[in-house]
Amino acid sequence: MRTESPVAPVTAPAAVTGVARPRRGGSNAARGAVGALVALLIWELAPRIGLVSSTDLPPVSTVLRVLVREAGTSAYWTAIGETVYAWLLGLLIASALAIVLGFALALVPAVRSFTTSTVEFLRPIPSVALIPLAVIVYGTGLGSTLLLVVYAAFWQIYVQVIAGVADVDPVADETARSFRFDRVRRIRYVIWPSALPYVLTGVRLGAAVALILAVTAELVIGAPGLGAEIAIARSGTEPALVYALVLTCGVLGVLVNVGVRAGERRLLRWHASVRREVPV
Repeated sequence: MRTESPVAPVTAPAAVTGVARPRRGGSNAARGAVGALVALLIWELAPRIGLVSSTDLPPVSTVLRVLVREAGTSAYWTAIGETVYAWLLGLLIASALAIVLGFALALVPAVRSFTTSTVEFLRPIPSVALIPLAVIVYGTGLGSTLLLVVYAAFWQIYVQVIAGVADVDPVADETARSFRFDRVRRIRYVIWPSALPYVLTGVRLGAAVALILAVTAELVIGAPGLGAEIAIARSGTEPALVYALVLTCGVLGVLVNVGVRAGERRLLRWHASVRREVPV
């Protein structure tokens, strides 16, 4: 008598092509908004119920009224423009220097070995420790702010450039060599695409540090910008103005982070970490 072999049951694959995974970006944004509203509510209630002095921490409603008032003045927007200009110019200079020097040193091991000790000596120096030097060399102008911003942002980007060049796929590099690509073509078609995610990560980190140092330089040195306005407001009799300017710096930081991340996603839309699956 003939017997049939048992047939294994057919199960659905774990991931079905064409079925899009639910996106959780909307829920995350909603949770973030709720968290921000809760924080603002606590800020509003804490001075009103006497947990803290309203002189030390004015209610958020008072701070927002002062912020709206300042937003109607040209001095407020001038200060923002000066801070953004110093931040952007410093970040561009730091990015250009870090990318050029990073690639040059990473692609020439002999030169890199000679500069390792110098890099390891300079990199741990806090940027704020250069404030006296910046004042001696450039005074209280834009040059002092740029020195601190460039120095702080440079190392964030430089380290990522070195890591990106070192992470090049050796198979792709050897393939390019077998096709007799010269150094320029290898950098353009093999090394640069592989290092670009690292470079953009460094720029994102450097952008945040650059903004911090721009405001710090203005606050300590007195260079024109939001930091200088905070220092002036601190010596006055309206603490809500200080909080309004600090809140402006916070909003500016959020905008910088969102803008840099959007640019990173756009430039890396071809990369596997960014590219989304298209349902079929």
